[in-house]
Amino acid sequence: MGFQTPHASKPKVQPVNKPIPSTYDAWVARHPSALRTFDRLMKAASGKDVVVFLDYDGTLSPIVDDPDRAFMSHEMREAVREVAKNFPTAIISGRSRDKVKEFVKLSNVYYAGSHGMDIMAPSMPVRSSDGNRYTMALDSTKGNGVPFQPAKRFLPATREQILKELENKTKDIKGARVEDNGFCMSVHFRQVQEEDYGVLEEKVKSVLEKHPDFCLTEGKKVMEIRPSIEWNKGHALEYFLDTLGLSSSSNILPVYIGDDRTDEDAFKVLQSRGQGYPIIVSSVPKDTKALYSLRDPSEVLIFLSRLAKWKKTTCSSRPLNFG
Repeated sequence: MGFQTPHASKPKVQPVNKPIPSTYDAWVARHPSALRTFDRLMKAASGKDVVVFLDYDGTLSPIVDDPDRAFMSHEMREAVREVAKNFPTAIISGRSRDKVKEFVKLSNVYYAGSHGMDIMAPSMPVRSSDGNRYTMALDSTKGNGVPFQPAKRFLPATREQILKELENKTKDIKGARVEDNGFCMSVHFRQVQEEDYGVLEEKVKSVLEKHPDFCLTEGKKVMEIRPSIEWNKGHALEYFLDTLGLSSSSNILPVYIGDDRTDEDAFKVLQSRGQGYPIIVSSVPKDTKALYSLRDPSEVLIFLSRLAKWKKTTCSSRPLNFG
């Protein structure tokens, strides 16, 4: 019997372990970072009339347990100040207009509170000395601004009735906090135990049953009662553009940065206009109409700082003419 040479065994092919992109990475691929794409975005913005719109909580300041301590950093304030020196800038917040102004402490920006239901708008547009449109932010305390309050008829009921009822209904739920935002009421539940949330929600809804002219919406760990009118942050954005004299311009480039559900209305407006950069602030994937993203307020700070620097390095440094 002859000797049989054993068959050589075939080497096993090892599978190539390709890195699987994280869910967030996949989301960012659909909503690119506004920092990584900054140069491309600014190239498209060259020669345009840039207008900047900013949310406050979660965008200019971090989300905190105590809403009264949602302070913005000194660095963020300076970045917003520099942006407002170069572009018309408005802060559109769910807070009352007075409250967000108290937080921001800047006189060269416009403020809209109660999700745009309480606006101090510019009185008239002016032009810079090089012909580019610009509007000076006016100090409402001096009577120079134009107030616009589309839900004004709801104000007495909001403050006197609903606020009192919410406070009475929720006072026994540990961690619940009611905030008066002027035309809107907020019930914060970030510090409420999970097992108590259902009870809290039912109590808030029971208040609404007595006020059919108001509706309930929800944001980040907050329930909000607001007038049932067709008005939101998107309408506020359009109102600002109109009062700035830019509404019908094909040369504007609005930039809107926000982190919450209520900012989606503004993102939708920019999408429908086919103009501008809707930018969402989020470190987790979420459904959004925004085209671009930033992870958190620290990236918002970098973006705003770069935006102001871009304006200074690419445009004339001649002073604005407010005459």
